[in-house]
Amino acid sequence: MVNVIGAGLAGSEIAYNLAKRGVKVRLFEMRPLKMTEVHKTGYFAELVCSNSLKSEDITNAEGLLKAEMKMFGSVVLTVAEETRVPSGKALAVDRIAFARRVTEIVEGVENVEVIRQEVTRFDPDEGVWVVATGPATSEGMLEFLKELVGDFLFFFDAVSPIVTFESVDIERAFWGDRFGRGNDYINCPLTQEEYERFWKALVEAEVIEMEGFDRKLLFERCQPIEEIAKSGKDALRFGPMRPTGLIDPRTGKEPYAVVQLRREDKEGRFYSLVGFQTRLKWGEQKRVLSLIPCLRNAEIVRYGVMHRNIYINSPKVLDPYFRLKKKGNIFFAGQIVGVEGYLESAASGIYVAYNICRLLEGKSPLKLPRETMMGALFDYIIERVEGDLKPMYVNFGLLPPVSGRDKYERRKRYAERALKALKEFLEENAW
Repeated sequence: MVNVIGAGLAGSEIAYNLAKRGVKVRLFEMRPLKMTEVHKTGYFAELVCSNSLKSEDITNAEGLLKAEMKMFGSVVLTVAEETRVPSGKALAVDRIAFARRVTEIVEGVENVEVIRQEVTRFDPDEGVWVVATGPATSEGMLEFLKELVGDFLFFFDAVSPIVTFESVDIERAFWGDRFGRGNDYINCPLTQEEYERFWKALVEAEVIEMEGFDRKLLFERCQPIEEIAKSGKDALRFGPMRPTGLIDPRTGKEPYAVVQLRREDKEGRFYSLVGFQTRLKWGEQKRVLSLIPCLRNAEIVRYGVMHRNIYINSPKVLDPYFRLKKKGNIFFAGQIVGVEGYLESAASGIYVAYNICRLLEGKSPLKLPRETMMGALFDYIIERVEGDLKPMYVNFGLLPPVSGRDKYERRKRYAERALKALKEFLEENAW
């Protein structure tokens, strides 16, 4: 019997992959009996910050990660492809349909017992346990985990507002992806005067105060728009509001600035503001966003919020297989180990499930090849960090270098080498 605490992306992958291989699993999930400050449903694998799982192109780090996860039979990616919504070259999903389907699949697998209750402690000397409670781990569980691993690290993260399609002034907007690659995004253009009015209101708007907030602890890929704006008047125009590659058909030119809206659901009823993570007070969000002409009457169905993400100092307390150094029967997986990103979290669950299977079969655990994106990420988290761990997402800088005339050729070689190495690894060490 393996006990998994938390049915997020990592926990769902672990429970599914173990149960499919005949291992009995008890999967503990406290929602909906006890909710976090960011989750909205009781479904497994609920996506909080964004509905985008990023690029599918293997010359992109996220795309290569997907290709590797598919070779392991990822349930998360299988469901993502079933519930995808138009999003250009990226893989984006209908959040509710995605989470509902993952829940149905995991609950329906023989050998999985789902227990809807909060776990605040367990006997560390009895059975195999996997802590996959994520960055929003409950206070009760945190107190117990501190006894096991010591103090925690944290960073601040934020989510973007979501608006209804029918409330967007589509007559002022235009459809299109950058450089004419499709028509999946709604683009809301702003003139220089409109942009400067918006920018001034944004930097002056009131924010929700948070205990322990420090700008240095903001995760770089989820910087709130108001923090980006404070770094300079044109910062947003070179960030989430950059107009590069977008031509307004009414003028035949790039707008001065643009806000992109990405579909949230299959029916196209809801759209999120791309890159507009924020901790503005809700009334201020409504006021400031109304200064964007296309959103002057927007109906906000989910306001942007900021939350504190908890993770452990993995290099100090975990071995290369994400086991607690002092208790080999306790594993950790997901964002709590210091990986950053939806699929990075799910991939860590696959890795933990793989090695639990090996151990239950009387085999030694294995590290994945450093040439693979998964192997390089996990190796970095545990063995290549100097000082305290900072959350890390997949990128080509993690991989051993290759030669090539330009960036595209090098990335292609990275991908070819990674997939070849993983194919050979799984042929020798199938699970």
